[in-house]
Amino acid sequence: MSQVKTLLELRDLQVAYGGIRAVRGIDLTVGEGELVALIGANGAGKSTTLRAICGLVPVAGGGVHYAGKDITGTPSHELVRQGLVMVPEGRGIFGQLTIEENLAMGGYTRRDAAGVKRDTERVFELFPRLAERRRQTAGTLSGGEQQMVAMGRAMIAKPRLLLLDEPSMGLAPLMVEKVFEVVRMIAAEDVTILLIEQNAKLALENSHRGYVMESGELILQGEAKRLLDDPKVRAAYLGEEAPA
Repeated sequence: MSQVKTLLELRDLQVAYGGIRAVRGIDLTVGEGELVALIGANGAGKSTTLRAICGLVPVAGGGVHYAGKDITGTPSHELVRQGLVMVPEGRGIFGQLTIEENLAMGGYTRRDAAGVKRDTERVFELFPRLAERRRQTAGTLSGGEQQMVAMGRAMIAKPRLLLLDEPSMGLAPLMVEKVFEVVRMIAAEDVTILLIEQNAKLALENSHRGYVMESGELILQGEAKRLLDDPKVRAAYLGEEAPA
């Protein structure tokens, strides 16, 4: 994907919790229209990176640039207005609200009521199970159904850049398949995606490029296909034996 315009750029990004440096000065770019995977073991600093992008944790050094602007420390609700939307790990839905009410929250920054209604119906077409239970409170749903709600709400927000944090975590294989079907569909509509995913193979198979994170640092980067073939990646993240 040559000559792709950069939409997101992290420059020497650093995040610390007390005396612990969770992210140790990383440089990362995501081009307009790309799907980029960030993979690594639990505790590598992946989710912290996304939270720093969204202004949910303070940045200790370096900066975050989005659409040519420095957005370091900008509150997340303001970023949603600018088209930067995150589906957090653990879904982040409103358990006491109905499915319909949760989806409506995705459109709170929009002024086109007819468009929001149209997009809501599209989510219900994609996830018929949600349509059947639209008046059910979200807290009573299964993990997979809650993930559908979270993905649907993000779609209704009309993101330019979508950050996905572990969308398949804890889901049954069939539901994982459905979630990634939706990820591919969103990407096909020219939405830029930065994806964190525990299933490294699945993440790289669906991405243009990838980064590998270890102990708060990026140790590998490149085309997703090349990373899939990298012996270190295969041994560490795909459960294969390292070559002798």
